[in-house]
Amino acid sequence: MGYESVIFDNDGVLLTLTDMDAHYAGARRAFETMGVASPTTAHVEAMSIGVTVPELTAVCETYDIDPERFFRARDEAMAEAQRSLILAGEKQPYSDVSALDRLDCPLGVVSSNQRETVAFAFEHFDLARHFDSVWAREPTVESLHRKKPRPYYLERAMDDLGVEDALFVGDNESDIEAAHRAGVDSAFIRRPHRVDADLGVDPDHDVRGLDDVVDLTD
Repeated sequence: MGYESVIFDNDGVLLTLTDMDAHYAGARRAFETMGVASPTTAHVEAMSIGVTVPELTAVCETYDIDPERFFRARDEAMAEAQRSLILAGEKQPYSDVSALDRLDCPLGVVSSNQRETVAFAFEHFDLARHFDSVWAREPTVESLHRKKPRPYYLERAMDDLGVEDALFVGDNESDIEAAHRAGVDSAFIRRPHRVDADLGVDPDHDVRGLDDVVDLTD
């Protein structure tokens, strides 16, 4: 089965996941930047990963801080935390990322991580050369309205690649849903953190690694 292009999620697909402690530390630093010295644990956790606009609005109202300024501070802190992990070798590409060299079609990336984080990682690990389009979130509240499962960034990547057919490879239900909404096939990759995952959506393919993705494009 061939595809006109392949587009990948980043974290949990190409790069290992970010340690949750780094997410929590980034969220706390953002609160400190806004002058909030002692946010509740629940609010730190809510702002650490998977942030939604309603959650962001409610938390910022609690501390009387501006959502846009806080979210930019949050993304900057998260990007700095992840840069540190990358430089320390604690966040790195999966061992099978070399399989990208065997894909003979336009490649893209669509990530819900910060644009700055993805750009730094791809430069540091020399991954950018593989991809003709890379989309990740801007440090704005508007980006939360655009991230997966919405197909906005996936459709932008397909526009860049000039394709109508793609395989989108991800490790979350939101990736599969974004593919469905964009009208393209999906592959759920069962990295170690997803080996036993039960999905509430049906991917078109279930794969164990990037070598399986190469096989799907032959």
